[in-house]
Amino acid sequence: MRYLFLLLVVCFFVACEQDSSEGVVNIPKDAQSIVDRAIKVHGNAQLQGNTVRFTFRNRKFRAHLEGGKFIYARSFEDTLGNQYTDILSNQRFYRKVNGEEIELSSKDSSAYANDLNSVIYFALLPHFLNDKAVNKVYLGMGSIKGQEYHKVKVTFSEDGGGKDFEDEYVYWFHAKDYSMDYLAYNFQVNGGGARFREAYNLRSVAGLRVADYNNYKPLDKRMDVENFDQLFDQDSLKLLSKIELEDVELVKDID
Repeated sequence: MRYLFLLLVVCFFVACEQDSSEGVVNIPKDAQSIVDRAIKVHGNAQLQGNTVRFTFRNRKFRAHLEGGKFIYARSFEDTLGNQYTDILSNQRFYRKVNGEEIELSSKDSSAYANDLNSVIYFALLPHFLNDKAVNKVYLGMGSIKGQEYHKVKVTFSEDGGGKDFEDEYVYWFHAKDYSMDYLAYNFQVNGGGARFREAYNLRSVAGLRVADYNNYKPLDKRMDVENFDQLFDQDSLKLLSKIELEDVELVKDID
């Protein structure tokens, strides 16, 4: 029995690494474990039962997550001074104008809901990478700007993956601290395309890691997002825009 115990100890340490930041045994190199560690490092546990508020491109957003339930909202004003509020939950999407709910076509309702969900999704990554429709594959190690990263590819099941379930994502998690510093994705709508995002202005808001992003696209029409780390290091990506979240706060209320 003593020899069996020693064998198990040896196997455990061979399969794992030492985490210098916490002084404890690290996790094996597989997609699920890497995502779990990244979610922890990013402080996503702080989201449960709380509300995140932020401003993005002059529109105010908020997201409340509790268990498997969520409420997302977006508020803005048009040039005539009309006040709009979009609300998306597990049950439905609806829009209010000047405090009154209005009727929307199925097309408009779907488009507005998808747009709202997309902003929240990207803002709170990697929180959603353990959703049921997410399929994760470990691609091995990659290098960006001389730093080593774990590369994880994500695809989506048709059941629960939304209308964009055919999109592909790749995430780069720093090999030492598991921060999600880069991501790339391709999409099929509007003729298709691909993007690569570089995190900057990293900060902590009540324990939640928040980042802004430089948003790039390839110089030619490439969709092989798993190779975009190489394109980035070769200056073969064009800067399109900046994704900046302002006035970020984490609060208790849901109103």
